[in-house]
Amino acid sequence: MALLIFDLDGTLIDSRLDLAHSVNATRTFAGREPLDHDLIYSYVGEGAPVLIKRALGTDATEAEVAAALEFFLDYYRNHALDYTVLYPGVRESLERLHGAGVALAVLTNKPVRISYLVMNGLKLQHLFFQIYGGNSFEFKKPHRIGIDTLRAECGAAPEETWMVGDSFVDVLTARNAGVASCGVAWGFQPETFVQYPPDVLVDRMEDFADRFLTPARI
Repeated sequence: MALLIFDLDGTLIDSRLDLAHSVNATRTFAGREPLDHDLIYSYVGEGAPVLIKRALGTDATEAEVAAALEFFLDYYRNHALDYTVLYPGVRESLERLHGAGVALAVLTNKPVRISYLVMNGLKLQHLFFQIYGGNSFEFKKPHRIGIDTLRAECGAAPEETWMVGDSFVDVLTARNAGVASCGVAWGFQPETFVQYPPDVLVDRMEDFADRFLTPARI
C-alpha cells in the first residue's frame, strides 16, 4: 500500500495568524512585548515547547517557560481555528488521493489534541487513517519513529512511502526513515530547502497529486 504522510502547519493548513496571535498573547502573559509575525513564523516547526522557548528568549527561566507553555497551549486550543484555513487545492487533492486508495496520515510536531481539533474543525479527519502529533511518541520529528510506526500500521514499504512538508524538518525526517520527501513551496520555511533539498518540490498540492497518481508514480 502506498503511504503519504503530511506535515500539518505550513503544509496542509495556513495557521500563521492563529499561531502568531497565540504566541504574542503568551508574551503579554509573560510581561514581554509582542514579536513581529515573520519572526514567530521562523520559530514554528519543532513543537510547542521549542516555539515558546524561542519566543521568550534566552533570558527566560525554566519556570517562566513552563508557565508560558501552559498558557500558550490553553490559549491556542481555544483560538486554533480563528483564522486557520486550508491552503488552495489541499482538500481536492487529498480527496483524490484518498479515493484512489492511497493511505494518508498526518505527522506533525503540533500537540496531538490540537491537531485533532483542527482537523475536525476543517472537516479533514475522515481522509486520514492516523494523526500523530509532537507528543504522540518519545521523540519528535526529525526522528524516524513516527514514519516507522505509520508504515507498520498500514504495511507500506519504504519505496512506497512519502513525507510531504514545508521545511527541512520534514526532509530530515524522511531521510532518517529511508523514504522519499516532497517539499511544498508555500508554508513557513521553504527557504530551508536550499540546504536540505527534498526529492521533489511542488508549487501546488494538485501537482503532487497529479504526479503521484500517474502509473509511473514520481
